Amino acid sequence: MASSVGGDAGEGEWLKVAELRAMAEAQESHVKEVDNMTLRRFLRARDHDVSKASAMLLKFVAWRREAVPGGFMPAEQVRGELSHDKARMGGVDRAGRPVVFAFPAKHFSANRDMAEHKRFLIYLLDKICARIPRGQDKFMCVVDLKGWGYANSDVRAYIATIEIMQSYYPERLGKALMVHVPYIFMKAWKMVYPFIDANTRAKIMFIDDKNLDETLRQEMEESQVPEIYGGKLTLIPLADD
Repeated sequence: MASSVGGDAGEGEWLKVAELRAMAEAQESHVKEVDNMTLRRFLRARDHDVSKASAMLLKFVAWRREAVPGGFMPAEQVRGELSHDKARMGGVDRAGRPVVFAFPAKHFSANRDMAEHKRFLIYLLDKICARIPRGQDKFMCVVDLKGWGYANSDVRAYIATIEIMQSYYPERLGKALMVHVPYIFMKAWKMVYPFIDANTRAKIMFIDDKNLDETLRQEMEESQVPEIYGGKLTLIPLADD
């Protein structure tokens, strides 16, 4: 059901949310099931242009109904992806945003099934978004490319990831730290970069190895820094979350 929680939005923004709801509901009754906080994210993703936000929202509602007909993605549909342990849940950053850690070196393009990859993205994003506390609406991601090589390069999967995040989970990513980045990864990055919108680009930071320890401790309390980076936190496999 729709929510009237205000967060840090001003009255003018909530008036636009109401306008967005009216416009979208006139074309698709299922928009009634979308809460106001979600509508606000779509509105912000389109710089408060109600018409553009409505088009984006309607596309999302249609996609969600087809991609996740039961309302959630069952683990049984992503067992193959889960078995590779490509992502783990962390704690929170200093802003209170939940943190997810991704390990692209555990992904191999040769045995990737694109349909399951997309289902896995939904499973992962729904999991991390469910951890976002009241009063916060974003998460942080640490992408650890240690051990990444040509066998892991999968531009099609990277583009699919970006498109799903930008189109269907707008304004959810707060910051992404790219760490242990090998030089050869930049060839793949150059092919992916044009598909990343300006808002998302501004949230992505490449961290030099020499600055990693300092950066993680700037972003997180010591208790929230994972053991693999010299901290105290044990990361949680998605399958166990």
